[in-house]
Amino acid sequence: MPIHNPLGLLLAADLSAAQLPLTLLLIFGTAKLFANICERFGQPGLVGEIVAGIVLGPSLLNWVRPDDVLTALAEMGVMFLLFRVGLEVKASDLMRVGNTALVVAVLGVVLPFVLGWAIMTIAGVSRIEAIFVGAALVATSVGITAQVLASKGLLQERASQIILAAAVIDDVLGLLVLALVSSIAKGHINFASLAFTGLIAGGFTLLVARYGTRTLQRIVPRVEQRLAAGENQFHLALVLLFALSLLAVFVGVAAIIGAFLAGMALSETVNHRVHDLAHGVTELLVPFFLVGIGLHLDLPALADRRTLILTAVIILAAVASKFAGCGLGAWKLGRRDMLRIGVGMIPRGEVGMVVAQIGLSMGVIEKPVYAVVVLMAIATTLIAPPMLKYAYRQGHHGVSEEEFALD
Repeated sequence: MPIHNPLGLLLAADLSAAQLPLTLLLIFGTAKLFANICERFGQPGLVGEIVAGIVLGPSLLNWVRPDDVLTALAEMGVMFLLFRVGLEVKASDLMRVGNTALVVAVLGVVLPFVLGWAIMTIAGVSRIEAIFVGAALVATSVGITAQVLASKGLLQERASQIILAAAVIDDVLGLLVLALVSSIAKGHINFASLAFTGLIAGGFTLLVARYGTRTLQRIVPRVEQRLAAGENQFHLALVLLFALSLLAVFVGVAAIIGAFLAGMALSETVNHRVHDLAHGVTELLVPFFLVGIGLHLDLPALADRRTLILTAVIILAAVASKFAGCGLGAWKLGRRDMLRIGVGMIPRGEVGMVVAQIGLSMGVIEKPVYAVVVLMAIATTLIAPPMLKYAYRQGHHGVSEEEFALD
């Protein structure tokens, strides 16, 4: 019977127990350090938090690798971010810009898809790989833009509300594009299933946006009166957040759309205490979402000259297609709002990476193409915040230029 060293077993147990708090300390501490450095140089802090992920991740120091725990924290982070943004937005305001947002979303889907597919076809990849890259260019990562707008108090601007509404519509359209592309990859297209999915997803989104606030204004006060625990409104808000996120997944759209709709439905019902508590949770979790994006960067992929050139072309196409397509969709609003909306729809973030991951798991895209899409998603996420800051500085009246630069 082997004799174990008790001290060795104790040290091993201590190291195992220390792994989680050490990882959390590294991610959160480094993220906030880099965020402060970026803000000192006049750049949005979230850029620094993404860079922190690149530094900590496999590409450089290799101290932290993506895993299930970090993925769960990242998903929670972006859910609470969109919930907090929703709390600051009235459904009536978004419904008022709905027609413009629909045009912005449609043009912001069609142009990137066609351009991405065309470039990859010219590059000589397979037809299905070209289609998947086109699909990866379609969806906007609203979490990145929402973080910038919320941190600067810009959510009430007309352009901001169009961006948020368009991003919600964009998610439904992106779902249909991804479903269509996945069907092509499997060799058959079920148009009835696609139509049903689109109808359910669109109907769910529209129903909650139009009637959610009115319904909760009647329900929340009555339920709150019957509860004895403290922070009743916050507890109810969390239940609604998780319930609508779950329903959103079941109908086919992203959980973050359900989180945003939950916040928006509660925006005219809950008190400021709920806003403060949601803000606190968001401040804790969002760094894990932003660092998680940086962790996926694959710098060795850039060593291949062909991959590097193709990545650069795809990044340019990703920026130009959203900027032009979404900006043109808002041409009636003038150049300033066109600029803001075009820039606000640029980041792909985790959405582009998810599409690439689906293609890789289905075995229909090769690793070099996967690397191109991931690099594009991260690059557009890093590019957008400074551009968004510049776009909103032009003629912004709610915050002075000096305050906007130093906030």
